[in-house]
Amino acid sequence: MNILAIESSCDETAAAVMIDDKRLLANVVDSQIVIHRPFGGVVPELASRHHLRNIYPVVTEACRIAKLELGEIDLLAVTKGPGLIGSLLVGLNFIKSLSMVLNVPFVGVDHMAGHLNSPFLSASKPSFPFIALVASGGHSSLFLVRDHDEVRLLGRTRDDAAGEAFDKVAKLLGLPYPGGPEISREAGEGNPEAIPFPRSWLGPDSVDFSFSGLKTAVANHVNKERQQGRRLAIADICASFQAAVVEVLTEKAILAARQQGISNLVLAGGVAANPSLRQQLALRCQAEGMQLHMPELEFCTDNGAMIALAGYHHFLKEGPSPLEMDVYSRSPLLSQAV
Repeated sequence: MNILAIESSCDETAAAVMIDDKRLLANVVDSQIVIHRPFGGVVPELASRHHLRNIYPVVTEACRIAKLELGEIDLLAVTKGPGLIGSLLVGLNFIKSLSMVLNVPFVGVDHMAGHLNSPFLSASKPSFPFIALVASGGHSSLFLVRDHDEVRLLGRTRDDAAGEAFDKVAKLLGLPYPGGPEISREAGEGNPEAIPFPRSWLGPDSVDFSFSGLKTAVANHVNKERQQGRRLAIADICASFQAAVVEVLTEKAILAARQQGISNLVLAGGVAANPSLRQQLALRCQAEGMQLHMPELEFCTDNGAMIALAGYHHFLKEGPSPLEMDVYSRSPLLSQAV
């Protein structure tokens, strides 16, 4: 089964071509970072216009790399949410149109389900069940995953997500958007113990997250330094902030695995590309005797390959999506009672 998948939930226009769940033929991503950087964040209207202009060239390029014609596609997949409504609609309506023209079925895929499937794109695949830490700009969540379509929410952020905190702190420090890579780069030159920023644990048994207090602590430190006329130690601030985020994410993931009695752990989402998080979580899993699986960096950020894989498994169980399917801004997976 030749699968063509589109991801357009935020600021990347992505398309992938895959054969079943076995072989990835093409994975093309057109990033909008340059467009949104002057504004310090994603501008929804600009994002949807860029998707509209670039979706056909991106799909064409994916098919060229895969050496397949559109007429050879057997299944279409597309992100239906969560995300920016205008951006999601561009991808969904494009796929619906292709579905009618080519007379092939399509499936709508939850963006979170895509991230949960991303580790299966690697050579070393996790085994079920596993605990998944999905950390990105909009979400920081922990899931118990028993199968591709059997997922239970264990914990989630109560305010800012990890990636959102990275972006806000970077903006506070005058660093370019997106903040994650910039803070990681600066942190490499700093002392992670220079500033004792707080860790929000929310109780000994909680696997929820909260990063708004940490963001406020950084803001207070920056304001105090400026008021006293001192030059900001950017590298130390970034290293200390990053250390706080990484420690909370790591320890809560380990705690969730212990609580569920599961020794398989998965890290996914855009923040999963952070080198410090990957290193620290790997060390903690090794110390705990747990198996850690992480997607390659190209599959951490938004991409079409993870949507193709999730779409394939959704189609096998649920069949095609109806033509009247719509997009949504909030994932049902994050609306589960914890």
